[in-house]
Amino acid sequence: MTLNHKQKELIEQLVKEIETKFPETKFIDAAASPESGNTIWLEFTHPHNEEKFMEIIEYAGGRTMDILLDYGYHFLVLPSEVNGKPAAQLHH
Repeated sequence: MTLNHKQKELIEQLVKEIETKFPETKFIDAAASPESGNTIWLEFTHPHNEEKFMEIIEYAGGRTMDILLDYGYHFLVLPSEVNGKPAAQLHH
């Protein structure tokens, strides 16, 4: 996946905002969505607390909507790991 300068700038800004507001979560990686070529997944560690997780998703949803409306880039914040394990594996 190749990001342009503005996408990189917006991702760096969003990551900084999320990590500052929610220090219990850390950025992992940015990846192209396999479902849509126009969507970029921003993977973060999953916090230990479900309530905090919902706060992060709500905050990130508002910020990513602002970015979509202002710049036309669709970012999606996803929890990827909990204590080093992929989040998807924890719900099986």
